[in-house]
Amino acid sequence: MTTTTLAALVPLLPFLGAVAGLALGRTAPGFVRPLAILPTLTATVLAVVVAVRQGGGRAIDAATQLTPTGSVPIDLALHLDGFAVLVAVLVGLVATCVQLYSTAYLRNDTRYPSYAALVSLFTSAMLLVVYSGDLMVLLVGWEIMGICSYFLVGHYWETPEARAASLKAFLVTKLGDVPFLIGLFALAADTGSFRITKILAAVTNGGLDHPTLIALLLLAGVAGKSAQFPLHTWLPDAMAGPTPVSALIHAATMVAAGIYFVARLLPVFAASGAALTVLAVMAAVTMVGSGLAALAQDDIKRVLAYSTIGQLGYMSGALAVGDRGAAVFHLISHGAFKAVLFLAAGVVIHAAGTNSLAAMSRMGGLARRIPDAYWTMTVALLALAAIPPFAGFFSKEAVLVAAEHTAVGDRAVAPAAAGWTVLIAGLAAAVLTAAYATRLWLLAFRGRGAELPDHGRQPVAMTAILWILAVPTIAFGLTSGVIGDWFDGHALTPSLTTAVLATGVTLVGGLVTYGAWRHTTALAARTPIGAVAAHPGAEPALVEAEAMTSHTAAYGTIAAAADPADPGRLLLGPLHRHAVTGFHLDALYTALFVRPVQQAARLVRFLDRTVVDTYVNGSGAVTRLLGTAVRRAQTGNVQTYLGALFAGSLVLAIAAVVFANVNAGS
Repeated sequence: MTTTTLAALVPLLPFLGAVAGLALGRTAPGFVRPLAILPTLTATVLAVVVAVRQGGGRAIDAATQLTPTGSVPIDLALHLDGFAVLVAVLVGLVATCVQLYSTAYLRNDTRYPSYAALVSLFTSAMLLVVYSGDLMVLLVGWEIMGICSYFLVGHYWETPEARAASLKAFLVTKLGDVPFLIGLFALAADTGSFRITKILAAVTNGGLDHPTLIALLLLAGVAGKSAQFPLHTWLPDAMAGPTPVSALIHAATMVAAGIYFVARLLPVFAASGAALTVLAVMAAVTMVGSGLAALAQDDIKRVLAYSTIGQLGYMSGALAVGDRGAAVFHLISHGAFKAVLFLAAGVVIHAAGTNSLAAMSRMGGLARRIPDAYWTMTVALLALAAIPPFAGFFSKEAVLVAAEHTAVGDRAVAPAAAGWTVLIAGLAAAVLTAAYATRLWLLAFRGRGAELPDHGRQPVAMTAILWILAVPTIAFGLTSGVIGDWFDGHALTPSLTTAVLATGVTLVGGLVTYGAWRHTTALAARTPIGAVAAHPGAEPALVEAEAMTSHTAAYGTIAAAADPADPGRLLLGPLHRHAVTGFHLDALYTALFVRPVQQAARLVRFLDRTVVDTYVNGSGAVTRLLGTAVRRAQTGNVQTYLGALFAGSLVLAIAAVVFANVNAGS
């Protein structure tokens, strides 16, 4: 088969698996798991073959007109460059691991067939975004991911948290998609095409008339999809979904789509220095704000959610300084270790019976009971904190090096102010990342207290996946010196200055957090805290659902346990009460947008029911009264009808005579 044929099969196979899984879910449930795993696994193998054939060389393009539009055509197009083929491998690998993990995690879930089909459809949509060479086709995958996330985040729809989180994720991302769609049409109007290659050629030739406006409109959609300030608030709440869904969304789909989109169209954004500056500020606020919020969370998955927001901020920062190679390098690296973190968190929640770090800090022996999750999560947290030689170190350093080059004027793609903004915020975020990663590890695995009953080893389908994903977490960064061809030929190796500086501030953040933990851990025994699920021997998905329910009852929906033994509370001081709520952005949005919309809806309902319905009901009442009056005259007596006819004729005759005499006299 040709490379383009293989590439076309990559998004098609998971889609066919999703359709078949939905069709056979009830009639032939034995086929559900093979249909969930085999198409995605085959697509991953084909994605690897496509990547090898592409080899980081010249981009491969193929297109056929999808439909005539009378103006700007829409093509079914493929654009396979180094970025696309590597990201497709990441998506396929993580999706396959999630499907395998889910067979054990949701082994007795009655809604597993629809869940597996939605995961396959989610995967297919992201692969369509990755390979698509036409923006309208890309938009199809973009929107399908939004719909899939709504259903998957709301998988535990019996719980109010899941219902609210799925609706919030859908509405917030759609809020960004409206200007995004307008930006796509404006871009096509300026360049005359939806084809990515033609758009980039037009930009190179100066064919973009409104670069700043278009770039800012597109950034609104990117901020929503990739959870960047100020549209990031949906992602922490989306942790109400199953843990494998969290891994898929955070590591390889949905949030990665926005970053990847900007990387594909970076010349469009680079045509406007103002747009790059806005992107740099957005990235800086996202990095620092999410780091502070992560340090205050008690729910282990919310810590990881804010971590994802911060790491996406690094990627946005790399794009803001004009280096898409560093951005996509960090996207792939982050996808590997973040998948490990979330899937290992699922094992931890199952073993501990809670998602509360405060409760885990009062448990002993958790690390011994789940050695696979303990070691792989340790490795992934080291990668997250950018400790050498793990993958996160090399990819984060690539971002900081790009920011440094822009700041000092070695690269003129973006304003120097954007470079300094990203560099300073990146170093500050490195301290915070090390702090919350250290805090999570200490509270989860170095707890002191009574050991919970051990209910045996975790399923192999869950633990084996952790080690598979740990391999790229450890080794991918070491390939930075040889994979430059896939990243526009740019060097991805760290520089000595930024490596020493970033590693130094990272170690400071970790050591200060460790010191705070040593200071506060003695208070844990005096303050018993914890809400543990009642059935730790049940399937992991059930334990997670019960853990969320019991955690909310004990601590509230913002996962804020008033724990004096929490080192994050000591480090943040008075800022803790603001950071734990995400700096009250949800409350601000409720006051500025939600309540006015609700009030407007109530006004419309009042006008509809009280005013409009009154007129409608009144006209109906008048008609009924007239009908009643006329009905009384309908007696069925012929003599009555003839008498009425004669009386009427007599009245008309008299009236005619009177009018004739009046006219004659005048």
